[in-house]
Amino acid sequence: MVDHVLALNAGSSSLKFGLYELAENNLPCVRWHGQIERLGDAPRLLAKFTDGQTINQPLAKTQSHDEAIRAFLEMAREQLPDINIRAVGHRVVHGGAVYSEPVLVDQKVMDTLAGFIPFAPLHQPFSLTGIRAAIDAFPGTAQVACFDTAFHRTHPWVNDTFALPLSYYEKGVRRYGFHGLSYDYIMQKLKEIAPSLYDGRVVIAHLGNGASMCAVSGGRAVASTMGFSALDGLPMGTRSGQLDPGVVLYMMQQEGMSADEIADTLYRKSGLLGLSRLSSDMRKLLAAETPEARRAIDYYVFRVRRELGALSAALEGLDALVFTGGIGENAAQIRRRVCEGMRWIGIEIDPNRNADNGTVLSTDFSRVRILRIPTNEEMVIARAAARMVQ
Repeated sequence: MVDHVLALNAGSSSLKFGLYELAENNLPCVRWHGQIERLGDAPRLLAKFTDGQTINQPLAKTQSHDEAIRAFLEMAREQLPDINIRAVGHRVVHGGAVYSEPVLVDQKVMDTLAGFIPFAPLHQPFSLTGIRAAIDAFPGTAQVACFDTAFHRTHPWVNDTFALPLSYYEKGVRRYGFHGLSYDYIMQKLKEIAPSLYDGRVVIAHLGNGASMCAVSGGRAVASTMGFSALDGLPMGTRSGQLDPGVVLYMMQQEGMSADEIADTLYRKSGLLGLSRLSSDMRKLLAAETPEARRAIDYYVFRVRRELGALSAALEGLDALVFTGGIGENAAQIRRRVCEGMRWIGIEIDPNRNADNGTVLSTDFSRVRILRIPTNEEMVIARAAARMVQ
């Protein structure tokens, strides 16, 4: 039997996975990756092997995360009969102020993570559901929690707090930041391909259905556009991004909306979808010709540019800008529009390199290097799981 680690990323309606073989040096080597999407509706397994083989099939009897993990395992053992799962790594959205590194999961850890549900009510329960399902599927196997918030625990206090009574900070109301696993991967990759930039001042733009930006100096996070929740900062597919708290008070006091109704509006009906009245998918908006779609894109680009300037100020300068995430990796038009007019900060994008979706997007004369680096959160999870069983 060949030793493997499994990386799981449980969302509200999907389960992403990566299956990694442990080589002689104990470094994970991907064998299979994909996802089970549309849980609770019309679930379908999409997977790709390293040899190019793909699987795309419906899973009619799979509705819960437990059933999704079982369905995935049955197929994995059928396709790869030599696997032996040594550890399962999990993406956990919120680690609070407690966890700044991956941790082996036991009951005490589960209880602590459950205590963070009020901080991430729409995300944390699915993280815990995925862990419980994996414990049932792999009794006695090491379960490793990897936190989206951990990368940001190096923020200085001024980027970690709100100007509220200090008692709220002591209760855990802080700027946590998210997408940390993605930022961790990008910085590891940057260390491989451009060590001098890794040691410098970097802004990473994780632009996707969920979107945020992070300022990193000398390999350590110093500021993020996301704060207490995954709502803050940039507009996203269906999330509002930065919002005056008075708007929430208006919704409560003038429109009589409940907390659940406000959460539904801010998390599921706002962002690109709310502004465009059309779609949360940037690809559809770029292809659309409606004025609402154009304005939604204009607002999105404006907010990215504004946060880029703010994060550069937090770094006291900028050496590199890295685009990642579904939009950041694939939408050349958005990257171009973000960078145009930013020469005052040293950013000059090469239109041909950008159109080709290469790695280096900046001109040869740009003072700031512009890079496009695809992210891989599952690899970060797999490496952490491998370290735990080394």
